This record gives sequence, structure tokens and C-alpha cells, in this order.
Amino acid sequence: MSKKVIVIGGGAAGLMAAGTAAARGLDVLLLEKKERVGRKLVISGKGRCNITNNTDVEGLIENTPGNGCFLYSTFYGFSNLDLMAFFEAQGVPLKVERGDRVFPESDNAKDVVDALRGFVTRSGGRILEESTVKLLLTAGKNEKRVVGVELEGGKQYMADAVIVATGGASYPGTGSTGDGYRFARELGHTVHALQPSLVPLISHTSWVPELQGLSLRNVAVVFRKGKKKLYSDFGEMLFTHYGVSGPLVLSASRHLLDEHYAGITMSIDLKPALDEKKLDDRVLRDFAQNPNKQFCNALDALLPQKLIPIMVQLSEIAPDKQVNAVTKEERRRLGQLLKNLSFTIDGARPLVEAIVTAGGVDTDEINPTTMESKLVAGLYFAGEVIDVDAYTGGFNLTIAFSTGHTAGMNV
Repeated sequence: MSKKVIVIGGGAAGLMAAGTAAARGLDVLLLEKKERVGRKLVISGKGRCNITNNTDVEGLIENTPGNGCFLYSTFYGFSNLDLMAFFEAQGVPLKVERGDRVFPESDNAKDVVDALRGFVTRSGGRILEESTVKLLLTAGKNEKRVVGVELEGGKQYMADAVIVATGGASYPGTGSTGDGYRFARELGHTVHALQPSLVPLISHTSWVPELQGLSLRNVAVVFRKGKKKLYSDFGEMLFTHYGVSGPLVLSASRHLLDEHYAGITMSIDLKPALDEKKLDDRVLRDFAQNPNKQFCNALDALLPQKLIPIMVQLSEIAPDKQVNAVTKEERRRLGQLLKNLSFTIDGARPLVEAIVTAGGVDTDEINPTTMESKLVAGLYFAGEVIDVDAYTGGFNLTIAFSTGHTAGMNV
């Protein structure tokens, strides 16, 4: 008879683990608490699903600040290139976009979920939805071994091995409510504190909410605490009613995890391609084209419309002043603002709004080549439940798929 394997969680890691194990001829049952699998996958990448990043293995590790070295074996065993080949073979053609981000050509995350579900069922695995696992069943005193699961309601399923792929604690509406952390603790595992990573940031600076909806591209940002630089990056960001978001900010939030937010400032260089001299020349050229224009009406070529009133206010240059009367000192102040638009960062949005959960099951208690627990025989972990996390750009889904594949191959 085939060995029985139960996979808990129908996300990226769980679906990959279940399909991989079933393809090896194992008797696989995937249990998903929601009414359908792949709920978080469907909303990932704004519904487009950034499945991976077209970099090399070292690039994957470098973009995984949370215990990236733990993933060397799994990334070399099932790399991002292997993952891309897998989806192409499943009938999901892919494309590579800016930042080497990989998406399905259809721009439809549902295609990814359908492919994974089909992979499980075609491989012989069974999927049972609306099935919430209450606890893991174990046997043995000296050498503990997992022997099955018990659902809410009392029904039990016995198994030779269990893969916990329950996700993190963010976006609980998709089903990732932290169950896997509880299972791990109950069986003696260390679970490191859960924190929001890749999460929007809060600013109480008065003018920030006035810019709600404004997206800035090709800007440089620096986060500081006093004189200490905490993080810098280049790319795209977004102002919101509570503060800031967008790729730059989400990546920055990972670096601010261990910082107390008091005293943190964010500075935006709106014109990173120009030094102060070239920027002043540019301003002079703009002013010279319409020398009698009022200052408040002379910045259209330089700034997005929504930002102009704020910059006029912060520059302390009279809005109705004709630009041919703007002094060198006033232009200097304007130039400094354009190169260093600063405001406070006062906190992060809650864990339930984070894209990724930082923290989780201690990697020292998991075999990196198999994903099996070092404490409980027959227990495997995959995906976000493990204490690994990465930046935006497809890296976190790569972790989920690769660890899922590793668990499925070794269970």
C-alpha cells in the first residue's frame, strides 16, 4: 500500500507539496480550511501573481533577508528556473517584466491556481476543502512521531507523514490565521515572534494624507534614524491616506522590523538623475520660459499636479510671486526640497495587512534538505510558516514553491 501523506493548507507551498508527493505515487490528501484552494495566490501581485524572479540562486538568497542561507539546498534542488519550466509544462506561459519579475502571460493569477490544482489531482492527490485541522496526532514518548490529524468536529485522518503548509498570519481572510504556528508549538517547536513584513508604513506628517493616491516613479528614498541611514532604494512608491506604500516602501518595511519608529524619517529625492547644479539649471530654464508666471503656476513641468501645492507650501516662497523675482536663496530651498522631501515614519500597518509574516518556526529545528522536523518524525514544514521571508519581486512565492517541492520530494 502507498504511504499516506496529509498536507495541511492549499496555498502555494501546500499545492506544490501535494502534487509533488502524489506524482511520486504516495497517497496524498490535501486539507484546505477555506471553500477553495489558492485564496491568497489569487490576490497576489494585484491579481496577476508574481510567481518568481528571473535571477540566479545567489540573487534569490540576497533578496531573502530572513534566514536566506537556510534555503540553499532547496533553491539548488528546485530553483526559480525549475519553477518557470514547471509552470510552462502545466500550460501557463510566462513573461518577464521590470525587475526580472515573472508573471503568467495572461496576467491572471487564477491560471496559476488552476494549474496547481490540476497538478495535484492529475498526479492522484485528493483535495478536501472546508476542512479545518484542529490538532496533529502523535505517537511515541521518547521519539515522537506524527500519525495523523483531527479536524474540527472530531473526524480523524491517519497518515504516515504530515506536511504543514498553513501560511503565515497575514491576510487571515484567505485562511492563513496562524494555525501552523500553534501546531508547531504544541509539538515542542520554537516559533519566533511574528511581525509584519512587506507592509505599508504610517506617517503622521500633516501634509502626507493630502497626497493620497499619488504614485511616484523613478525616485530615490532614504530612511534614517537621526543621522544613521537605515535603508535606501530606487523605484516606485505611493502616498496613501495613512502614509506610504508601494514597492520601495514595502521592501523598506522589512529593514525597519527591529527599529522603534520614534525618530525615523523618510526622504524622497524627486529628481535623482540631476545633481543640485543641474537641477537649478533646469528650474531656471523652466522659469525663463514664462518669467511673469506666478510661482504656484510655474512647476507643472517639474512636478505632478497633486504635489505642487505641498511643495509651494514647504518652500515658503510666496505662491503669487513672479518667477523672475524668485531669489537664488529661494531656488536653493526649492532645490533642497526636490532632492530631500522629508517626513516622519511613525509606524507600520498591522500584521493582518502585511504581504508576508516575518518570524515563524525556527529553521534550526528543520532539516534544510528535506523540510522534515528535527524534533518530530514524519512532520514536515513548507512555506511561510517557516521563519524565512524575502523582499517583493516574486521571492516569497519562490520560497513557498521551492520548500513545498522539497517537502513533497522527501516526505
